[in-house]
Amino acid sequence: MSKFWSDFVKELVPYVPGEQPKIANLVKLNTNENPYGPSPKALEAMRAELGDNLRLYPDPNSDLLKQAVAEYYGVQPRQVFLGNGSDEVLAHIFHGLFKHDQPLLFPDISYSFYPVYCGLYGIPFEAVPLDEQFQICVEDYARPNAGIIFPNPNAPTGCVLALDAVEALVKASPDSVVVVDEAYIDFGGQTAIALVDRYPNLLVTQTLSKSRSLAGLRVGLAVGHPDLIEALERIKNSFNSYPIDRLALVGATAAFEDQAWFEQTRQAVITSREQLVAQLQDRGFEVLPSAANFIFVRHPHQDAGELAARLREKGVIVRHFKQPRIAQFLRISIGTPEQNQALIDALG
Repeated sequence: MSKFWSDFVKELVPYVPGEQPKIANLVKLNTNENPYGPSPKALEAMRAELGDNLRLYPDPNSDLLKQAVAEYYGVQPRQVFLGNGSDEVLAHIFHGLFKHDQPLLFPDISYSFYPVYCGLYGIPFEAVPLDEQFQICVEDYARPNAGIIFPNPNAPTGCVLALDAVEALVKASPDSVVVVDEAYIDFGGQTAIALVDRYPNLLVTQTLSKSRSLAGLRVGLAVGHPDLIEALERIKNSFNSYPIDRLALVGATAAFEDQAWFEQTRQAVITSREQLVAQLQDRGFEVLPSAANFIFVRHPHQDAGELAARLREKGVIVRHFKQPRIAQFLRISIGTPEQNQALIDALG
């Protein structure tokens, strides 16, 4: 450890992102990237923006994109917050809305960045166990808390909580902020953005990395009551006034406007997911019900770590989590039909 580090840095346990291998010709099914490219209209808009204007700062309020998001979801622009990927949006949420005396609540099997943010911002938390079927139990969250956050669909399980259950959870904690992290919602769930006008304590986050194929652009958003959005704007403008660059601004806006491409690619992923689930079940795998662009699987007679290693030897990379309860599961991103077939062939 460097002698120049503060004690605070020494204590941090950082998030470990999924591997981004440098080896060519691998079938990469480990980081939930969309197998289909971004909207051609988004690429066209970004190419048009490449020019002398890049010497100028972007719009600090990203009004063009806020308007596009607001129109898409039927809300007001002042209900929309934008950030450099949903991870930055989540960081501002933890910093600005969850630092209270009670513990923050989130599932014990969930997005592994949540406890990292708690360590970064000194937030006490309690991990609430999923049930035996790896589902969120709404009633377990009806207790004193500094806030609640959960992915829907959950990650890494892929299981989705129905909108009426989400609403029940929000109603049970009227005095704290409930954040629904919807990174994967477009692959099989109903967005809770439909509820934000009824519940001032509800905040919904989304990303353009998954269903809009723009993971390399880094654009995330939150939708909620203007009071919650103002808190995030105060944090953002004390941290980085220009999180959305000029290319991201026009590219993301065009992606929201290209509904046809979004529907085409989203449906292709859903169709491939159902086909892959059936193929894996035929080979003896247990597959949790998924509403995401990935599936969570285990085999009763095969060690997950060994399976992941053997798949890698055959040029296919999947994600293996080693924590308790899920050490025998693999998370497999949905690829193109060709990539999915390469996985099945490698398993053979």
